Amino acid sequence: MSSVSTKIREVPGSVRPQYRVTALRVLRSEWAKFWSLRSSWITLGVAALILVAFGFIASVSFDPSGTAAQRPVGPTPATDAVGLALTGTQLAQLAIGVLGVLVAAGEYSTGMIRSTLTAVPQRLPVLWSKALTFAAVALAACTVAVLAAFLVGSTQVSGTSAELSLSDDGVLRSLAGAALYLAMAGVLGVALGALLRSVAGGIAVLVASLMVIPGLTSLLPDSWADTVGPYLPSNAGGAMMSLHQASGALSPGAGLAVLAGWVALVLGAAALRLVRTDV
Repeated sequence: MSSVSTKIREVPGSVRPQYRVTALRVLRSEWAKFWSLRSSWITLGVAALILVAFGFIASVSFDPSGTAAQRPVGPTPATDAVGLALTGTQLAQLAIGVLGVLVAAGEYSTGMIRSTLTAVPQRLPVLWSKALTFAAVALAACTVAVLAAFLVGSTQVSGTSAELSLSDDGVLRSLAGAALYLAMAGVLGVALGALLRSVAGGIAVLVASLMVIPGLTSLLPDSWADTVGPYLPSNAGGAMMSLHQASGALSPGAGLAVLAGWVALVLGAAALRLVRTDV
């Protein structure tokens, strides 16, 4: 009996593997969660379809005599292939931004955020991973969609005054600026969702900041509107994608800096609330 028990004690027991929470593992988990949601695929597809379809319609409807489709950002009519291709930017930014809100605030509505923060007690890596994952996916998807919108639209304005090619001065910069703006609008949605912890609240503030408030600036005195207007998120994004700098508008680099400042401000506020308040 003793010999049997001795042999049993000599059998090594199963050793439970020790897992450490690392930035890469948190990033991989957020990547898996993002693609596990059906809304991610659908919303990205809708945003891409909006860009291509609206760009095509605007290009087909282009009138070389002077009646052109309105550009989505700013009052200047689109008179070139870039402006026509980006006609759907205003609706696409809402689709991307709403998806960003859902990515962050959706976990709060379902209660899954408690499990997430239990696995990652430091909390902040979760927010950074969500923002980074969404930024990478949105930038890749929007870059493809913007290029497709331009190439499809260019076939409709070939031989007109609006004709442009990718090799023309400023075209690639404008298209890259549009894709970057849409991705940053999505990250702004992530930040708002994490800050407000409400899908409805995040979408409401997103729509107000990107569409409602810029429209209300027209009610201000001209001196105030000219001072405040260029620094609003959507107007800064318009400067990023504009082929020609409009009077009173920011330069593309300044627009990028202003928009990055807005995104960093809201992300910082979301991070502060995440570490200081309970979920």
